Amino acid sequence: MTNHIALFEPQIPANTGNIARTCAGTNTQLHLIEPLGFKTDDKYLKRAGLDYWEAVSIHYHANLEEFLAVVGNDPLYLISKFAEKVYSDVDFTDTEKNHYFLFGKETTGLPEEFMRANPEKCLRIPMDDTHVRSLNLSNTANILIYEALRQQDFPQLEKVHTYDNDKLK
Repeated sequence: MTNHIALFEPQIPANTGNIARTCAGTNTQLHLIEPLGFKTDDKYLKRAGLDYWEAVSIHYHANLEEFLAVVGNDPLYLISKFAEKVYSDVDFTDTEKNHYFLFGKETTGLPEEFMRANPEKCLRIPMDDTHVRSLNLSNTANILIYEALRQQDFPQLEKVHTYDNDKLK
């Protein structure tokens, strides 16, 4: 079982870089669905992901259909502020399958027609949307991946760190 974050046509390089850093730190695979709003050698992308970019398993997809073919029958979660189901109400503990979290582009989200065709896959993070239009993409990805990892008991991640007091001086 592996967790996957997928970004549909991401536009802001720093968001993608921050998400790549999270993927490196959580052993999460990153999927980028084209077209991208930047080049992957963008200085802001590299700065955000800096020393972690090479540690991320990144998959590029020419379009949404190509990405969906990779997902197959594994659980796919569409993250949207318009969803009815709250992310924390979902059981992410099935260790026999991969879990895919698909996020839309920063300005328009996921295609409306696609969302309407898959309402059972849609999840939201509760928020007061009378004051803000949306949460930051990289923050949202962090919330979702860490909830899945928490439910999975943080597989292959260090939960306790011990310090050598001599090195702290």
